[in-house]
Amino acid sequence: MKQTIVKTALTSALAFSLLLTGCSAGGNSETAVTKEKVTFENVPERFAAGEGAKIKVIRKIGGDDHTAQYLAGAKAEGESLGFEVDVFTANGDSAKFLDAIDQAATQDYDGVIISHGDDAATVEGVKKLKEAGKEVVTFDSNPDIASVGGVTLTSQDDEALAKLALDQLVKETNGEANIVYLWVDGFPPMVRRNAVYQETLKANPGIKEVERFGVAAADTSVQTQNAVAAMLNKHPKGEIDAIFAAWDAFAIGATRAIQEAGRNEIKIYGIDVSNTDLQEIQAENSPWKYTAAVDPKLIGAVNLRLLAKKLADEETPETYDLEASLISQEDLRKADGAVNMESLAKIIDGWGTSTAFEEDWMKVLKDHYTK
Repeated sequence: MKQTIVKTALTSALAFSLLLTGCSAGGNSETAVTKEKVTFENVPERFAAGEGAKIKVIRKIGGDDHTAQYLAGAKAEGESLGFEVDVFTANGDSAKFLDAIDQAATQDYDGVIISHGDDAATVEGVKKLKEAGKEVVTFDSNPDIASVGGVTLTSQDDEALAKLALDQLVKETNGEANIVYLWVDGFPPMVRRNAVYQETLKANPGIKEVERFGVAAADTSVQTQNAVAAMLNKHPKGEIDAIFAAWDAFAIGATRAIQEAGRNEIKIYGIDVSNTDLQEIQAENSPWKYTAAVDPKLIGAVNLRLLAKKLADEETPETYDLEASLISQEDLRKADGAVNMESLAKIIDGWGTSTAFEEDWMKVLKDHYTK
């Protein structure tokens, strides 16, 4: 009788131990997941058996709403296809950014998306990824990456973004204005936007640049706010008509400086948009009148689709520019209630939607994985 009780206790203990082991498999906070055995029809062989893919998204800049939405867009699109998607932002730290690329080359990722890799070292990093057999898509990165081969370089249509904002500035000032230019060199999108700015000045001699400033840092908006505040002290009313901000971080800082100084005669024409930007634009007495932008969440999604096509061994372009839109303060204020990134589609036709590179086979996967 005693032996039976002991044997039963040991059996129960062993069963309980095995149960705990099973629950903790895969790490302290994750549960091991067995992939569902499926077979898809009319889907590339690479994905027909439901194996999916493992993707890494590596972004150099961070700490802003645009970054958060870009990463969210890529992750959501990948997971809707049954992929595992890891995201990483270096928050402007070049060493961490390049280290993440080097690590991805040695890890079990099938593909990598690189965002804002602006230096020569990024080109070398992409070479390592390709040599390791990884597929690569980049966004707003060094154009020399094209020399690597097999990589698609994507960007917002920076020329269109700059032209939309600057054309509006010229129109509203009748081509006669003293302006401040907020811009920083060294980044591919900034270089492209600057080319349009220089062309605009040449075509409109009545537009005069009074001053310029720009720095890319973790506290860009704060530094911009301080610089613009100091500048306003040098230039009394009547000396500055408008500000062209080639990045929304600049526009945020300039908006706050102008509001604090009570200098709302100065109008801001910017580029990029986020929830924070929309709040600033819609705020009472905001000088930020227009911003040209592409939905960052959509950018992430399109980048992921391109990478999926590469993994499926389908043809992809060497470059792709996403279409830009102009957002006006007037249209936002006409809306029924405050407008955010989700509801912006009600104001801007086609905002946040695109069928670019969305193949029929992707819809098959989405129908399955988004049930």
